[in-house]
Amino acid sequence: MAIVIRLDDLLHSRRMTLTELAEQIDITLANLSILKTGKARAIRFSTLAAICAALDCQPGDLLEFDPGAEAEEDPAP
Repeated sequence: MAIVIRLDDLLHSRRMTLTELAEQIDITLANLSILKTGKARAIRFSTLAAICAALDCQPGDLLEFDPGAEAEEDPAP
C-alpha cells in the first residue's frame, strides 16, 4: 500500500509504548499493532482522532503517502 504509517516514529519521539497508547485511547493492543505494522486496510476517523489527541499530532504526522511503497508489497494471490 502506498500509505505508510509512522506510528512507531511518533511513539518513540513521545517516549510512549504501544501498550500505553492502547490503554489511553481504549483500543486493543492487537488492533493497534496491526495499524503500527502497516497491515491495517482501514482506520476509523474516531480512532485516528484519538491517536492524534493522545500523541498531540496531526493526521499527516501519522500517515504518509509513498508511491514507492506500492512496489514493495507482495502481489495478491
